[in-house]
Amino acid sequence: MNKGKADVLLGLQWGDEGKGKVVDVLTPHYDVVARFQGGPNAGHTLEFEGQKYVLRSIPSGIFQGGKVNIVGNGVVLAPDLFMDEAKDLEKSGHPLHERLHISRKAHLIMPTHRLLDAAYEAQKGKGKVGTTGKGIGPTYTDKVSRTGLRVGDIFDRFDEKYAAHKARHEAILKSLNFTDYDLTEVEKKWMEGIEYLKQFQIVDSEHEVNHLLREGKSILCEGAQGTMLDIDFGSYPFVTSSNTICAGACTGLGLGPNKIGDVFGIMKAYCTRVGAGPFPTELFDETGTKIRDLGHEYGAVTGRERRCGWIDLVALRYAIMVNGVTKLIMMKSDVLDTFPTIKACVAYRVNGLETRDFPFSVEEGIEPVYQELPGWQTDMTKMTDEDQFPQAFKDYIAFLEAQLETPICIVSIGPDRNQTIIRQAFS
Repeated sequence: MNKGKADVLLGLQWGDEGKGKVVDVLTPHYDVVARFQGGPNAGHTLEFEGQKYVLRSIPSGIFQGGKVNIVGNGVVLAPDLFMDEAKDLEKSGHPLHERLHISRKAHLIMPTHRLLDAAYEAQKGKGKVGTTGKGIGPTYTDKVSRTGLRVGDIFDRFDEKYAAHKARHEAILKSLNFTDYDLTEVEKKWMEGIEYLKQFQIVDSEHEVNHLLREGKSILCEGAQGTMLDIDFGSYPFVTSSNTICAGACTGLGLGPNKIGDVFGIMKAYCTRVGAGPFPTELFDETGTKIRDLGHEYGAVTGRERRCGWIDLVALRYAIMVNGVTKLIMMKSDVLDTFPTIKACVAYRVNGLETRDFPFSVEEGIEPVYQELPGWQTDMTKMTDEDQFPQAFKDYIAFLEAQLETPICIVSIGPDRNQTIIRQAFS
């Protein structure tokens, strides 16, 4: 934690690394938690005190009393889904109106954006990306084409602006022969979400975060999805529509690069991916199924089965490089507790040539080069200190640190916030 600096927490794989839990563990050390990109397609699952919570748009620091939580300008917000999420949290006793600030410049996901999402995906046929259908892509498309609707617009000629945007979308849907829909009920709830949104503190988040830093406050910037889904550096075109890397914290919150402190990169002890797209270390055998079942690898928002495989150090080295990661956090180590042998992909073989660099395309012709390590075959879920780790697991950590040239400072050995080991490497 750096006073007057903004530390960044982000995923290094294809998302679902467990960012929500780590933010919840780290937030006691920060004054502010700020979400900088993504939309309600990103589900952060947190478990504590016997309760499970899934956050989609709201920062994970919302459970810590007295913390300021900011939804930044890089986020796309669906008012109806936000309302459902917020009301559920309020029922559980968390006073959101006191803690949550929303950027005036965040873009709104309209009901017609979801229709466009479905229409575009249907047109792709075999080339489907595997979108969640939440309207994320079309909203970011409108943002980039300078035709978007923002949170700040709800206070200025909103009905007029909404009608114009809706008419434009419906013209596109008609051109795509996508006309079998009825928005009546969805739109009614969406408008209720707009009125609900007005009850929150709508702020110029770029001014707020920089003012807080000048006051000496510490900020934790929370990313969604993972590095390999970044629109520029991920496994394009099977990516999300925003910059999930550290640079996205600068553009998604209005922070100068010199304001960034530590960059925490989260990874699983293995690897998963949801939806379509390349996945070099994917396992199609009983081992992959066992990892999925032991790790409860199902999407927090969609419920989709996650594809599972061994850890990919080629992709991780690449992710560490483009993010400038200073400290690693390894999640779900306990999932591998029963395996006699653990594999790690240390290189790719592309057209017969071995490389440690992540290539332009990983869609086909990639053969992972594995190194085998002995498993620890020990239940680690009750351990409270790294000194209790079995030697084989300590060796696995040392191997990863040597391969990735970055210290692993936190190790998770279960879903509860108490099942988190802060290592001596953390300082």
